[in-house]
Amino acid sequence: MEYTKLGRSGLEVSRLCLGCMSFGERGRWIHDWVLPEAASRALIRQALDLGINFFDTADVYSQGTSEQFLGRALRDFANRSEVVIATKVFFPMGEGRNRSGLSRKHILSAIDGSLQRLGTDYVDLYIIHRFDHHTPVEETMEALSDVVKMGKARYLGASAMYAWQFQKMRNAASRHGLHNFISMQNHWNLLYREDEREMVPYCQDAGVALTPYSPLASGRLSRRQEDAPTVRLKTDSTAKSKYDATAQMDSLIVRRVEELSEKRGMSMSQVALAWLLHQQMLAAPVIGATKAHHLADAARAVDMKLSPGELAWLAEPYQPHPVVGAL
Repeated sequence: MEYTKLGRSGLEVSRLCLGCMSFGERGRWIHDWVLPEAASRALIRQALDLGINFFDTADVYSQGTSEQFLGRALRDFANRSEVVIATKVFFPMGEGRNRSGLSRKHILSAIDGSLQRLGTDYVDLYIIHRFDHHTPVEETMEALSDVVKMGKARYLGASAMYAWQFQKMRNAASRHGLHNFISMQNHWNLLYREDEREMVPYCQDAGVALTPYSPLASGRLSRRQEDAPTVRLKTDSTAKSKYDATAQMDSLIVRRVEELSEKRGMSMSQVALAWLLHQQMLAAPVIGATKAHHLADAARAVDMKLSPGELAWLAEPYQPHPVVGAL
């Protein structure tokens, strides 16, 4: 495993981050393909054995049970000082007012809930899951900065928004001398590259680490198009809303990933991950895994190098897509 600094911070993370949206109690959230605790623990243990030290979850994932599964596994399998835990805040955690968004009230309540479920005194990276259109950015940034000052988080990150929104929040933090975001978890893969217009170059210029989610387009870049669909491909309504409408225009890209995988003796997943890992300021894609071979396959991608010609050939068929994931 390779390691890198997260943006311009001193925090060192593995070049792969294990996303924990796949872990949790079924029936608690929108995804029914999540893994129970025993299977989740096995994958977390395997990730640690592969040298992965970076784990990403969110309070909303299976309504907190993802955090619980991750926290218990890391307490049993790892030294807390050696792992980097990221969690997120924004989406509703139950019914009622002030249970969502990025108000001071919700942020300070949400971090305490996450720490309790994770069973830790602090998280290494506290991420806002979306932009809050109804709360002043100064209020949000001051509350997040206070979370760091209280020792409940070491660093701050953001996810899935427009570049102007991200810049607005970072500018507010800079103006008021507050702790600022060091990472952006954006939607980025060979099938969806709209962030290359503004978000990616902004982060590259500002020294903000990129930790994209859905690096394999929810499995669409990891299997041949004629293969039988998995349960997730058939049932994940969120992924279907992101990728189904553009499946026809994306088919040539998937075919090129398949062709290069055959030519290089790599899996399709390794080709797609290697393409991302070559991008500037790309710290660690957030990979999902539901089987042991998913993790082993991804870990091997870190060492694989693609030529400039191969990188360009994979990217060449891309056509503009409707914006999804940032709203």
